[in-house]
Amino acid sequence: MATETPALLSGTPVVPGLALGPVLRARTEVDPEAVAAFVAPEPVEEALAAYDEAVVAVSETFVRRAEGAAGEAKQVLTASAGLAKDKGLRSTVRKNLTAGSALLVALEEAVEFFAGLFAQQGGLMAERVTDLRDIHKRLLAHLVGEPEPGVPTPEVPSVLVAEDLAPSDTSGLDPSLVVALVTEKGGSTSHTAIIARQLGIPCLVGVAGALGLAAQTLVLVDGTAGTVEVGPDEAAARGRVEQDRAAREELARWTGPATTRDGVPVKLLANVADAKSAASAAEAPVEGVGLFRTELSFLNTKVEPTPEEQAEVYAGVLSPFGPGDPGGSGPHVVVRTLDAGSDKPIAYATKDHEENPALGVRGLRLAFDNPGLLDRQLDGIALAAEQTGVAPWVMAPMVATVAEAEDFASKVRARGLKPGVMIEIPSAAILAHQMLQVVDFLSIGTNDLTQYTMAADRMATDLTHLTDPWQPAVLHLIAITAEAGKRNGKPVGVCGEAAADPVLAPALVGMGITSLSMAAAAVRAVGAGLGKVTMDACEDAAEAALAASDPQAARAAVREVLGL
Repeated sequence: MATETPALLSGTPVVPGLALGPVLRARTEVDPEAVAAFVAPEPVEEALAAYDEAVVAVSETFVRRAEGAAGEAKQVLTASAGLAKDKGLRSTVRKNLTAGSALLVALEEAVEFFAGLFAQQGGLMAERVTDLRDIHKRLLAHLVGEPEPGVPTPEVPSVLVAEDLAPSDTSGLDPSLVVALVTEKGGSTSHTAIIARQLGIPCLVGVAGALGLAAQTLVLVDGTAGTVEVGPDEAAARGRVEQDRAAREELARWTGPATTRDGVPVKLLANVADAKSAASAAEAPVEGVGLFRTELSFLNTKVEPTPEEQAEVYAGVLSPFGPGDPGGSGPHVVVRTLDAGSDKPIAYATKDHEENPALGVRGLRLAFDNPGLLDRQLDGIALAAEQTGVAPWVMAPMVATVAEAEDFASKVRARGLKPGVMIEIPSAAILAHQMLQVVDFLSIGTNDLTQYTMAADRMATDLTHLTDPWQPAVLHLIAITAEAGKRNGKPVGVCGEAAADPVLAPALVGMGITSLSMAAAAVRAVGAGLGKVTMDACEDAAEAALAASDPQAARAAVREVLGL
């Protein structure tokens, strides 16, 4: 336990808001005494049977939690259930047992082998390291007869502090008891951050020194400024939290549609993963879906679904938004074709053993040597459109060249649908004007665009400052893309997590962004904020952000322009 802690800690803000409470430390380790006392079965088959029993228990826990979750949380929990049962992990455990390692050592060696492999591959694959280590601890707990590690249930509203949090921990949090999240590791696009946005819990990541906070220490978390005040004046802090609570209540009454104060419309849309999250999003003040991640519906599917089977899945997402408008003036759903590969392997689609899957055959590239995969998915989307009366827009991920965009657009138009592409690769942003000569809209995925622009793994805590979407280079690529949209008279949206930032949103609109898609829980804060500023102020905010030399300066400049 640290005896001296700075009065102010800083990190990367993820979810805005103020929260005051005592520190609650996540229980991340299994009781070492229980581990030391464990007597491992010695015959290989008996040890492997014990491992298999633990795998079943851990996997079933993930499945149960996934059944009660929605959207991104549901998908990452489902993926963790699959990772726990991974045949490669089991095979490596068996190999280690056969070589003479005791069960717990064999398990640890296998986990470290795959953790190193994932980390070496980098990119999105590195995100799975946190999940893998979480699985290891849960398997270990079952083997030695201890409760699974995780987040204890607080007795009073508390601030949860951890080195990092796995999706299995974050997805089950009760926002009435866990009032804020503070992690020492992780980035703004990690699974923890994404789920925190869904829950609407103030959240900071990459907070150096967070683990030095003693349990029960009173802290004030500012999810907008990115600070943790240690031992604040309690009366003054409660007054600030009360003001924030009143502001949130005002936000909760915001019903849309979004416009600037002088009446310039901005489409606010939801990111969804399945029918359940789409139905939930339809109840929020959104004008449709800006990103339907189709691949998340098929993570555990071994055999490619037929177009008819795919159509049933897609129809569940389209239906809540009623008949669409091909002209784009009414509610619509933007469907992204399979962004499989890297950290989202799909058995029937992705390649095995790529040296660097984040830069490999993922997204649209899967169709290069398997065009039928894309054709059948487009057939399924078209069939769902016919069944529901919704006219979806369809976009491809990981587009790098104009030729790729043109080929994709021809396939989409042949099915009577509206084609677009994701801007995630710097080459696509630079060529945005030419891209819009062959497609009808663009959508900027700021998570990957930031990662690829800055050549920085978005899960690397030491590089959090580089994976910040406020990085000047990223903002300039967004501005280039938005300007291309204005010149061509075609819509350009943002569907990465940057869209959920109520401070950045006006600057994006000032650049020419026409729609923002985010977790439904973030919509009201963004919409209400836009309603308080004029379009001139948005343009001034854009200029201030683009003129800044670093993310911190950009944030400060925009806040000053907007009077925040």
